[in-house]
Amino acid sequence: MDWIRQLNQAIAYMEAHMTEDIDYAQVAKIACCSSYHFQRMFTYIAGVPLSEYIRRRKMSLAAVDLQMDDAKIIDIALKYGYASPTAFNRAFQSIHGIAPSRAKAAGALLKSYPALSFKLTIKGVEEMEFRIEKKDAIRLLGVGVPIDSNMDAMEADKATEALWQKVLEEGAPRDAQGELLGMGALHQELNAAHDTTQPTLNGFFDMEVVHSDGIGEHVIAVASALPASGSLKEYIIPGHTWAVFPRENFFTEDYATWEADVAFEERLYSEWLPTSGYEPGEDIGIAFIPATDDLIGAPFELWVPVTKPNKQ
Repeated sequence: MDWIRQLNQAIAYMEAHMTEDIDYAQVAKIACCSSYHFQRMFTYIAGVPLSEYIRRRKMSLAAVDLQMDDAKIIDIALKYGYASPTAFNRAFQSIHGIAPSRAKAAGALLKSYPALSFKLTIKGVEEMEFRIEKKDAIRLLGVGVPIDSNMDAMEADKATEALWQKVLEEGAPRDAQGELLGMGALHQELNAAHDTTQPTLNGFFDMEVVHSDGIGEHVIAVASALPASGSLKEYIIPGHTWAVFPRENFFTEDYATWEADVAFEERLYSEWLPTSGYEPGEDIGIAFIPATDDLIGAPFELWVPVTKPNKQ
C-alpha cells in the first residue's frame, strides 16, 4: 500500500535529521497526513509515542558516538540538540541507565533501539464493524483550542479534555459539595445552535482540523445554519468519503473501557486500514456523538476520512 511506503519515507526522513530538531509537521507531510494523525497512527502502530521514539533513536546514536576515543560529551550533547550537558545526561540515563561518562568505559552495558520499518501484517481475526458513507460538506458552529504541530499525542489529548471540561462545566451551577447540577453555559449555547432540520446530524462533533495556514485546532461543534456569534465560530467539514465505526461510551471514566478504545484505534490503523483498500484522506478526524440525555454513557461514531489510492 502507498501509505505504508509513505510511513517508511517519514521514518527515513527522521533518520536523516536525527541531529536536528525534527519538524513533526514536515514528517507528517511526507506521510501525507496531518501532524496529529501521524502521531496517533505512529503511537498505535509502533506502540510508543513519536517523541519517545525520537529520543530513543537519538540516545542510541549518541551511545555509538561515545565509543569513539576522542569523543567529548559536550560535543555529542550539542550534536543531538541538547543545549546543556545536564539535559543530555538526564536523557541518556533515562534510556541506558548509566551516565554518558560511564558509557565511554570498556564493557559498559548499553541499549540499542533500531530504526523502525513498517510492513503489512495481519494480526487478528476479530471483526470490526464499519460502513462507508459519502457526505456533502457540513457547516458547524463551535469552539476550539489550538493544537501545535509539534505537540505529542498526549499533550493534544490533555488540551482536548480541557476543552470538553469547559463546554460541559463552565458556568454550570453546583451544589454545596461542588457537584455539578447541570451542563455549562457553553454547552447550552451549542445545544441552542443545533440545526433541527438535519436530524441525522443532531449531536456534537469532536474533531481535529488543520487549517490552510498549517495551524491545528481541536473543535467541539454542532451542525447549524445560524450565523457565527459570541463564542461560537464557523467551521466546515468538507465533503468526503468516510469510514464510519460505531463505538460506545465517549465520556467513560472506566479505565478498562479507555484501554479498549486505545486498542480499537490501534487495530484501525494497523489492521483495518492496510487491508481496506483505502488510504487516509483529509487532514481531519471526527467523533460524532448523537444527541442524548445521557452524555456520560453516550454512544458515538468514529469518522475516518478515506480515499481510494491513485492507480499508476
